[in-house]
Amino acid sequence: MKKLSVILLGSLLAACSSTSEPSKASLDGEVFYLQRIALPPAATLSVSLQDVSLMDAPAVTLASQNGPIKGNVPLPFHLSYDPAQVKPGHRYAVSARIELDGKLLFINTEHHGVKLDGTDSQPVRIKVDAVR
Repeated sequence: MKKLSVILLGSLLAACSSTSEPSKASLDGEVFYLQRIALPPAATLSVSLQDVSLMDAPAVTLASQNGPIKGNVPLPFHLSYDPAQVKPGHRYAVSARIELDGKLLFINTEHHGVKLDGTDSQPVRIKVDAVR
């Protein structure tokens, strides 16, 4: 009986190890601004990777990172996405924003397109501008 239990447990472990997780790709970068000011301690950074192919429809988000800012600029980010969501002929972009208590402080004002085909130089650098 003990031998049978060991065999069953071994089979179960083998089955679990053979199931593969979906593959992930990632995009690393940093957000920066040119003003010589420190951000308030409660400021948050939001970065998203979006499919911006359709002009008359909202962008589809493939990955996002949101959270408190730790440290000074440049602010690093890491976006993990499913490469199966990347479609040939579509356009993709990264956007960033810095907020304090829901109020927008900084946002990127230029388009930051990425190809997601392995040719994008990393880290992706995104400049954000102050909102007045």
